Amino acid sequence: MKVKTQNYNGVTIVVLQGELDSDVAELFRNTITDVIAKHKTGIVLDMSGVGFIDSAGLEQLLWTRNYCSENKCELRLAGLDENCARVLEITRLESEFDCYTELAQAVKSFA
Repeated sequence: MKVKTQNYNGVTIVVLQGELDSDVAELFRNTITDVIAKHKTGIVLDMSGVGFIDSAGLEQLLWTRNYCSENKCELRLAGLDENCARVLEITRLESEFDCYTELAQAVKSFA
């Protein structure tokens, strides 16, 4: 998985490319903790490049939601493909996240 970050008006966009699974857990957590350590108030996970999420990936998303909450940082998910959205639906986790179809919508939601 490739992870890169972009900043836009105080919101950090974390762009994910590849599979969200146990192989990337440490990289993913380190990225999120680094972003929040820089006192960001909002994070958007751009999931448009993620085609697969396993149970470890779901655990990372839940950890991110909780970590953001503990650090007074809002979290949004954007661009979930059909497979990833279905995983959230099957596991009944879709209501645990603010999900947006488009990245721009997710970023604008912080305004």
